[in-house]
Amino acid sequence: MFKPSVLLLTVAAFTTSVNAAEEVNVYSYRAPFLIQPMFDQFTQETGVKVNVVYADKGLLERLQNEGQNSPADLIMTVDIGVVHDVKTRGLSQPVASELLEQNIPQHFQDPDNHWFALTSRARLIYASKDRVQQGEITSYEQLADPKWQGRICTRSGKHNYNLGLIGSMISHHGEAEAEQWLTGVKANLARRPEGNDRAQIRAIAEGQCDLAIGNSYYFFKMLNNQENPEEIEWARQVTPIAPNQQDRGTHMNISGISLAKYAPHKDNAIKLMEFLSQDEAQHMYADLNQEFPVKAGVQRSELLQSYLGDFKQDELPLVKIAETREAASKLVDKVGFDN
Repeated sequence: MFKPSVLLLTVAAFTTSVNAAEEVNVYSYRAPFLIQPMFDQFTQETGVKVNVVYADKGLLERLQNEGQNSPADLIMTVDIGVVHDVKTRGLSQPVASELLEQNIPQHFQDPDNHWFALTSRARLIYASKDRVQQGEITSYEQLADPKWQGRICTRSGKHNYNLGLIGSMISHHGEAEAEQWLTGVKANLARRPEGNDRAQIRAIAEGQCDLAIGNSYYFFKMLNNQENPEEIEWARQVTPIAPNQQDRGTHMNISGISLAKYAPHKDNAIKLMEFLSQDEAQHMYADLNQEFPVKAGVQRSELLQSYLGDFKQDELPLVKIAETREAASKLVDKVGFDN
């Protein structure tokens, strides 16, 4: 149901932007410290002001409620599931840009040009340096091996990041085999799924489990976290493993961007999309956020490169994973993964 307070907040946030010419309005699920430096650089180079509403939930519902009166030009999201939802809810429009199509690998963009990846992140296995030998686990499939009984930690199976991984297992192995795998992983859990990706690395450091599943950039941000030095110590006690190097490669997810269906500043919005896909912004993503640039030829951060090197990435089109997410969610319920 429509909420008046939400609309008032929206109008207040973008009143000046709708009336101005050289502006662009962004709804962002990405946190300010991750994306604001790129917006500031864009404004400095183009003179186009970027107005942003940051939130960790509710932006798609807000966009839907606003309809044709929405001030939003762009929607920035994390995870293929959310960016896919933008399209399937009819909240985006296709973008005609040769530059975007050149800069973003085909498996990281929507076939109809409704969304494009800006960065990618690997779904890694983390292993205790003390209790897991090098080479003892090399694939997602091995997480279901009974030898790991009572030794694995992870966040909820319903979280978008894990749904993406389960979706990739369905895409590669079929639903029946993926169910068997997920049942095996559940049997190996050291505790009920809880916490975020950083909490899983902490759980290894504290001896609650020996293996965990988590996104790559959390680990590397922990290693650089001068404000919370305990995170540095936790991260130093685990080894990040890029799984499945002998076959399809490591599952990758994305942060992405879509052009809003009723974007009032369409030209500036596409200009910002193109800026974020080019070398300068891609370098900033790598150096500031420890994310993987998606544009070919842009170097990763030295820290990330020193740990993972040039590992093989799964190039299954992410749109296929997005299409399996509902089945993945049902599997989580069916095997009682979070119970």
